[in-house]
Amino acid sequence: MQKTHRKIAMEDKYPASDPRWQTVDRALKQFGYQQDALIEVLHIAQQAFGHLPEPVLIHIARGLKLPLSWVYGVASFYHFFSFEGAPEHTCIVCTGTACYVEGAKRIIRALENELGIKIGETTPDGHFSLIDFRCPGSCGPAPVIVLDGKMMGRETPESIMAKVRALRNNKQQEAAA
Repeated sequence: MQKTHRKIAMEDKYPASDPRWQTVDRALKQFGYQQDALIEVLHIAQQAFGHLPEPVLIHIARGLKLPLSWVYGVASFYHFFSFEGAPEHTCIVCTGTACYVEGAKRIIRALENELGIKIGETTPDGHFSLIDFRCPGSCGPAPVIVLDGKMMGRETPESIMAKVRALRNNKQQEAAA
């Protein structure tokens, strides 16, 4: 009975009528259902769905006549594949030497407190992800933050918190509308 409920939940989230399935099917056909096209098909599927949910992995495994464990193993080996949808906002804090010396640690603490998560985590609502990384090669304007793909320098805990709060307030206003 539990499998039935799980299957129904997956069909609700990824119904067969979803046009993204056609994209995956075209990729499978384009590569002639060849097993050595696995990585290319995974890339196309991730582009279509934004990540690789279990039903997509199962579909690819069946299409290429590969064990699901093999498909999952390949997808989990490469860092560019994701099993979870991307958060709405991503805040990346450089922790390279120059940024660290200029206050990256204080910024991280402020963001962790504000968002209620630690580095490498996503808020339970999926709105924010907090990530650290080492040196984008732009040490002059340290500390460097990348917020939603936009690199910003000379940030302070106060300046980045104002930007994060503005994004959160926009989300709350959209939800209320």
